[in-house]
Amino acid sequence: MKVDYESYKSLKIMRPAPRILEVVMSNPGKLNALDRRGHGELAEIWRDVDADPDVSCVLLRGEGGNFSAGGDLSLLEEMASDWDVRTRAWREARDIVYNLINCSKPVVAAIEGPAVGAGLSAAMVSDVIVVGRTTRIIDGHTRLGIAAGDHSAIVWPLLCGMAKAKYHLLLCETVTGEEAERIGLASLCVDDDKVIEVARSVCERLVRLSPTAVRWTKYALNNWLRAAGPAFDASLALEFMGFTGPDVGEGVTALREKRRPSFKPQSPY
Repeated sequence: MKVDYESYKSLKIMRPAPRILEVVMSNPGKLNALDRRGHGELAEIWRDVDADPDVSCVLLRGEGGNFSAGGDLSLLEEMASDWDVRTRAWREARDIVYNLINCSKPVVAAIEGPAVGAGLSAAMVSDVIVVGRTTRIIDGHTRLGIAAGDHSAIVWPLLCGMAKAKYHLLLCETVTGEEAERIGLASLCVDDDKVIEVARSVCERLVRLSPTAVRWTKYALNNWLRAAGPAFDASLALEFMGFTGPDVGEGVTALREKRRPSFKPQSPY
């Protein structure tokens, strides 16, 4: 079956080499933040990749030396105010993670610059993660006023251990590329100007191996992530419940004004 990628507009689809597909998040001027369309496309692309007989490996990256600044602020505001938008975004956030985990083809993430939000979700459940030394990985949920959902509960404790996961997820503490490799969040850390080159070379090596052996190895290893599915589902439900609460408005406003949020103390739940 020939897969048609023409419908993708927020994602640029390229074929840099035989059997390699390059998926590029593109939102110029906004650090490749994902708007409503981009969020949906990042969920759906993995089904098409899985069905494409001409693809053996995928490279995921951002455009212009940046990975992704997360969800566009207008999308976050819509999620907080509109039930239909919120439920659709919940389904897409779930599918970004599960569709990539269940995609039979290996995915190599090339992370340059900032990596936040939904784009980071796709990167962190990828099979090989290549980061630049000055890459800035941040799970910004608690600063936004919502629980750390998306990918974080399913993969951070497994990759870097519970102590590091809690420190970075509770505090929204930035992880540099060098630190990400040191604690196990990334596979390789390279000079910033070598990230794409090294990631492409990993893809080229993967397509020279037995496709069946690579795909079945990925499937077996990803059972560790599937086993964490209940924790992921709970975290995602709590994140999206937070979009109905009192804190997300201040979180979004603070992001717009580029300041620290000031949340009101509340009784514990």
